[in-house]
Amino acid sequence: MSVLSIRLKENQIERINELSKMRKEDKSTAAKELMDYGWDYLMVKLYKEGNLSLGMLADKLNLSISETFDRLAEFGATAPVEYEDYLKGAEYLKKMKAH
Repeated sequence: MSVLSIRLKENQIERINELSKMRKEDKSTAAKELMDYGWDYLMVKLYKEGNLSLGMLADKLNLSISETFDRLAEFGATAPVEYEDYLKGAEYLKKMKAH
């Protein structure tokens, strides 16, 4: 693991301290959690703006496509998947399991 020194505004430090107390965890863990959540939020935002495809989003989040659907739902976003696409995917999955 690497170490990174950054300058934070007072309100950012207060947020880390507050989260640390709320979750009863150390400040380092709280800061990393905020970074991870912020990354996910920004990637979903880029997806919603049309700057990332669903596959690219899944890659950036290190998730499978189905897990990415769940993450989108957590952020109140949806993936434009038609019912016909779903059926094609289910049929493909059946074929793959048969082999």
